[in-house]
Amino acid sequence: MNTVIDGLNIEYTEIGEGIPVLLLHGWNSSYEVYRGIMSALCDRCRLVAVNFPGCGGSDTMKNPWTLDDYCNFVIKFMKKVNLENPILIGHSHGGRTILKMAADGMVNPPKIVLLDSAGIIPKKTAKQKLRASSFKAVKWALTRPGIKKHSEKLLERARRHYGSADYNAAPEVLRKTMVSLVNTDLRDIIHKIKCPTLLIWGDKDTATPLSDGKLIESLIKDSGLCVLKGTGHYSFCEKPYEAHAILRSFIK
Repeated sequence: MNTVIDGLNIEYTEIGEGIPVLLLHGWNSSYEVYRGIMSALCDRCRLVAVNFPGCGGSDTMKNPWTLDDYCNFVIKFMKKVNLENPILIGHSHGGRTILKMAADGMVNPPKIVLLDSAGIIPKKTAKQKLRASSFKAVKWALTRPGIKKHSEKLLERARRHYGSADYNAAPEVLRKTMVSLVNTDLRDIIHKIKCPTLLIWGDKDTATPLSDGKLIESLIKDSGLCVLKGTGHYSFCEKPYEAHAILRSFIK
């Protein structure tokens, strides 16, 4: 299914009837990751999952977005599809968007589910700090007056060498968006969230480590953390039966 929001053609899917639920996927992903969860909950829920701009079959935005832009997009989407006061489920960047909306009072959901959520800026390792400083040095050298016009190809090679796989796979508008997002830390506002919150996390997650989940749990008063042993950033996909059982117990 498709709808139009601010001139962008947006792809979404819907299944089931009952308790309203909105599912938001992670960076460089799509609603396809939620097929298992949607099948597990469709006997009791109206489940709506949307592809963020630049993902799946949704149009890419023309200018870089901030986290506030994503929040505003979600609010407009909910109105478009007549989804009132849904339970919010978010993986990675989807979780980060939910944290921001709920903490700022943009929504007042009955419940929240965070799956290996982003939103906390982790401490960088010595290796990560070295890579970042090395890229900054290369970028500075290649953008000096008189050199810049000859350096675009070299600068692109440097971005590919020092950037993450997600960064390198994205077009420029999404690269700039990603830089804005990964430098947004929500730890100072997360405590404002009052609704019951379930966290499901992989203990082997390296993208959003388990320490992030433990910190978020400590900041939200009415929350609980379920750890799926031996799983990574897509813990709910790696151990679907365990994840689905937890979700069915929480959403009823």
